[in-house]
Amino acid sequence: MSRVGKMPIAVPQGVEVAIKGGQIMVKGALGSLSRPSHSLVEVKADAGNLLVSPVDESATANAMSGTVRALVANMVTGVSKGFERKLNLVGVGFRAQAQGQKLNLQIGFSHPVVKDMPAGITVTCPTQTEIVIKGADRQVVGQIAAEVRAFRPPEPYKGKGIRYSDERVVLKETKKK
Repeated sequence: MSRVGKMPIAVPQGVEVAIKGGQIMVKGALGSLSRPSHSLVEVKADAGNLLVSPVDESATANAMSGTVRALVANMVTGVSKGFERKLNLVGVGFRAQAQGQKLNLQIGFSHPVVKDMPAGITVTCPTQTEIVIKGADRQVVGQIAAEVRAFRPPEPYKGKGIRYSDERVVLKETKKK
């Protein structure tokens, strides 16, 4: 059986988990998330823990038990603590402003770039060159951060662009005569 799938998921105080009709619903302080369960995997609630087990002994069921366990653990963490991604703007005149559910970027184009945030995602700008994206759903937070970064990814010669806060950009050497 999958090593990841064997580990129980601890459910913290204030988080409710409901498993009904192939749906796993997790509700907490930061919102509620639901996900369909896989047909080869069984999820059981047991005394403050969630246990994930494969239905049969097939390799697919074994692999899916680890995958479903990781997804459900991310749901529990998301509704209790939440997830965040930090982005930095590097470049002269590059600025970001959070205006409600919109992110306004001035990143060297002739026009400002405006990105609307979906429901459940909050965006803040502690400084003009920092963006913090927060939410309960890990996949959505990562996807929105990737879409914002895609507006102006870091270029390899000067390093200008939008990058993750923990990203290292390896700069290329310029052409010599």
